[in-house]
Amino acid sequence: MPATQKPMRYGHTEGHTDVCFDDSGSCIVTCGSDGDVRIWEDLDDDDPKSINVGEKAYSCALKSGKLVTAVSNNTVQVHTFPEGVPDGILTRFTTNANHVVFNSDGTKIAAGSGDFLVKVVDVMDCSQQKTFRGHEAPVLSLSFDPKDVFLASASCDGSVRVWQISDQTCAISWPLLQKVSDVINAKSICRLAWQPKSGKLLAVPVEKSVKLYRRETWNNQFDLSDNFISQTLNVVTWSPCGQYLAAGSINGSIIVWNVETKECMERVKHEKGYAICGLAWHPTCGRIAYTDAEGNLGLLENVCNSNGKIPSSKVSSRVEKDYNDLFDGDDTSNAGDFLNDNTVETPSFSKGIINDDEDDDIMLASGRPRQRSHFLEDDENSVDITMLKTGSSLLKEKEEDDQAESIYNLPLVTSQPLYDGPMPTPRQKPFQSGSTPSHLTHRFMMWNSIGIIRCYNDEQDNAIDVEFHDTSIHHATHLSNTLNYTIADLSHEAILLACESTDELASKLHCLHFSSWDSSKEWIVDMPQNEDIEAICLGQGWAAAATSALLLRLFSIGGVQKEIFSLPGPVVSMAGHGEQLFIVFHRGTGFDGDQCLGVHLLQMGKKKQQILHGDPLPLTRKSYLVWVGFSAEGTPCFVDSEGIVRMLNRGLGNTWTPVCNTREHCKGKSDHYWVVGIHENPQQLRCIPCKGSRFPPTLPRPAVAVLSFQLPYCQVTTEKGQMEEQFWRSVMFHNHLDYLAKNGYEYEENTKNQAIKEQQELLLKMLALSCKLEREFRCVELAELMTQNAVNLAIKYASRSRRLILAQRLSELAVEKAAELAATQVEEEEEEGDFRKQLSAGYSNTPTEWSQPRLRNQVEEEAEDTGEADDTEETSEVPKHGQNPFSKSANSSDVPAVKKGAVTSSNAGRVNPFKVSANSKEPAISVNSGRSANILDNMNKSYKKSTALNRATNDEKSPVIKPLVPKPKSKQASAVSYFQKRTSQADKTEEVKEENPKNSSSETPAMCPQNTENQRPKSGFQMWLEENRSNILSDNPDFSDEADIIKEGMLRFRVLSTEERKAWTAKAKGGTASDGAEAKKRKHVADESEETEHQEEKAKENLNLPKKQKPLDLSTNQKLSAFAFKQE
Repeated sequence: MPATQKPMRYGHTEGHTDVCFDDSGSCIVTCGSDGDVRIWEDLDDDDPKSINVGEKAYSCALKSGKLVTAVSNNTVQVHTFPEGVPDGILTRFTTNANHVVFNSDGTKIAAGSGDFLVKVVDVMDCSQQKTFRGHEAPVLSLSFDPKDVFLASASCDGSVRVWQISDQTCAISWPLLQKVSDVINAKSICRLAWQPKSGKLLAVPVEKSVKLYRRETWNNQFDLSDNFISQTLNVVTWSPCGQYLAAGSINGSIIVWNVETKECMERVKHEKGYAICGLAWHPTCGRIAYTDAEGNLGLLENVCNSNGKIPSSKVSSRVEKDYNDLFDGDDTSNAGDFLNDNTVETPSFSKGIINDDEDDDIMLASGRPRQRSHFLEDDENSVDITMLKTGSSLLKEKEEDDQAESIYNLPLVTSQPLYDGPMPTPRQKPFQSGSTPSHLTHRFMMWNSIGIIRCYNDEQDNAIDVEFHDTSIHHATHLSNTLNYTIADLSHEAILLACESTDELASKLHCLHFSSWDSSKEWIVDMPQNEDIEAICLGQGWAAAATSALLLRLFSIGGVQKEIFSLPGPVVSMAGHGEQLFIVFHRGTGFDGDQCLGVHLLQMGKKKQQILHGDPLPLTRKSYLVWVGFSAEGTPCFVDSEGIVRMLNRGLGNTWTPVCNTREHCKGKSDHYWVVGIHENPQQLRCIPCKGSRFPPTLPRPAVAVLSFQLPYCQVTTEKGQMEEQFWRSVMFHNHLDYLAKNGYEYEENTKNQAIKEQQELLLKMLALSCKLEREFRCVELAELMTQNAVNLAIKYASRSRRLILAQRLSELAVEKAAELAATQVEEEEEEGDFRKQLSAGYSNTPTEWSQPRLRNQVEEEAEDTGEADDTEETSEVPKHGQNPFSKSANSSDVPAVKKGAVTSSNAGRVNPFKVSANSKEPAISVNSGRSANILDNMNKSYKKSTALNRATNDEKSPVIKPLVPKPKSKQASAVSYFQKRTSQADKTEEVKEENPKNSSSETPAMCPQNTENQRPKSGFQMWLEENRSNILSDNPDFSDEADIIKEGMLRFRVLSTEERKAWTAKAKGGTASDGAEAKKRKHVADESEETEHQEEKAKENLNLPKKQKPLDLSTNQKLSAFAFKQE
């Protein structure tokens, strides 16, 4: 019959725990990180005798009434047994001793320390000491040869050594283990053991197998392994008879082999998958005591029945239980490791298939006898393992013993399990982000950006403490925990608690609404019978609870029950932020160690909607979820057990992008970062470093560290990769601004401006780098990501770099962008007409459906900011409205041109090229100022707040058209403010209102022929061009394109005096705006003294145009080049 596994019991506080039997086997002795040695009469002993030996006990050994312990004050002490009276110190080290063992007769002890030394000390005369030097790292474990000739030791330097005790020399050294710096970082403590009595074999746990070495020859005789083992073995122990060998792994597997037949006799799984760190075989019967790394003690009985009958291949009944019971999700740390191993009883490769990584000497799990013919009836995946194993470990060992020979050649028909297919992964249990495991007596129930909730559940007190980071929100609170609350959440408004149901009481949801303005600040809701709350969260004005009945219950913050809906699967975790609810649940069963999780993202405001509809949550392979939440700005994020932080990328169709790998910041393998908060501006990942653990202790108070984000782009060590990563990270981490604008929240306009400025600087730097590398095609690709103003700068850079083909391509790109803007203007103006009606009806401050920026594509957003671009590049006729993108008119009363000027230049000092409206992605366009001394100089200048009144004044002062730069208002679309700015001028309110409706309904005749009756009146430049077209053509007979004629006309028109241009403008407009013209004349007189300076600037600015068309005649090219280089 298989071994009987008794339920585990608490032995010591969490940490490394050691175990041994006394000489007679009448009691079990354990020591742990609480510094106590406990003597148990049996596993059910509720009052074990306790001996305090120090602050921490690392190892204990017992023989002949002497109890020896290695304790944290760097000493090895002796106590009498069972009295527990101190009996002196045997030896000292400079650091902790990690392992202590007796020899077979109890006269000597051996101790290995963190200072690389091994000492053998006589128990009766501690002055008789021998020191063994040679290890280059802390010593992990020791084992005495039963004949007292050799001593074996394992070390963090990766070696296993055998020492000759008599002369303290090293007989043999094997490089078997992984090198680490300290015991805490070691994957395995490698508790090796000699075979009792004869000492013929030395057993060493290495990775997933036990290597057995022959005495004196030191040959690796054979290895013992099993498919049940999926993680590193930690400790081995022999049965007193030397026939059986037991091993425990770091994920809770215990395996027992018959060494002679190499057959696996027992396979047992730890209840919670904790690491087995202590194994002791009873001196007389088949009992094994074991301890885990969490301080628990367990016992296996009837391990190998006396008649030697081969037990059934079935694993003990404990392993047969449901997968959900196998994984205790409350323990974030160890349950996580349990999942991460991919073992449980669900090996990643199944029982009959040999993993490529395994040693050739793997022994297969025993199975029911099956004849060779039976394999023919199985599916195509079945494998005859006998054929695979022929000539392997069975034939490796060359024993002189005939009996041994006969044993090794036994047929293996009995160990023929079949491949069962991929095994399901145990489902992760529900957890609360920001909490530590619930089995701890002192734990964090919640740590988030608002505050900290601690729970104390010990003999003295069962209470909850709430502390706020900002005490102005609320003072610290102390609550009694009589109902045994296990889940908590905290927000600016309330504290939310929940407890599980008991036999007498229902599961309860308890809210302390401390921000309530009335006197009743608490409410409690009982769940229906047999329904437990498994996850809770708080939002702005609401609370949510997910229950075991697969229901999500919504409540108002004051306690009103609201909507209920069903979840597609068991909840894993939830988070709330503002009006958003983020739910993670099991959408199916994962296989081979992977979790299968889905996610809902709901908008809980007045307009309720579901953003993510059960989409799969992308976790790292063989990992599980450890944190779910929102950034401080409201972007959903999550962290998995491999330390990968992922964020929702709203700019890429709500996909998940990894933004940080916390493992890259960890120093040791067992170190982790415990996330408590994420900020997008400034970019910060706030977390607590945990050395050797997945979560922090409550005391001392953990310090919060700040990690930086880095997207996993390729070649980030190169300048190109670094800038690409910075650019896309900047784009992604500012997506939340568009979300805020879309949902009517206020935010700093400067933040958006700064982000776009930073992004365009990076694009220009990347373009310059590509230019140097002669990657001109790549330059054009980068320019496609730029704003129109940045493209202008790129054209200038390409020209100065003598890359004329690139400059021409960039000019064509600029023309295409302008054409796209013009093509979208018709729809824009129709929408604007609707806005005017709303504004006139008094709804100017009400967010409307048009106030959502992301509903339009990027081109439309550009159109909204930069105004209408002229379409003369596509048509062969003279434009009938607006301004050509390359023209600058002094027509100050041409209001639509002022409002909608496309590629324009500023005369009012340097204007930042990336000034944007509150909700748009692309900045208003502004060619760099004539005063700029550097091609990137504009990018470092401050933004100018320009009102419509300023624009009118500037237009009068010079012929430069100032782009519209609307100032955002909260909860208001840029389109709304676009029109408010137009109508805000006292001087021309009536004229604008009359003109705009007429102009907004139409584009050029080429684009909107059905509206030709509403064409905009001609400008002064257009009338001048019609009269002087013949002169231009006679001077330039090679001009065939309309665009070339317009360019030449623009140059000539600008040379005219201000009075002449004004005369043409007045002629074009007639008397329609006489009042406005008079007002502007008055302004012009006042500013006449500045005219000379502005004219000089204009001459320079007007030639720095972003769109270079076909080559002009020689004289024009000479003029352009002269201006371009004169500016420097």
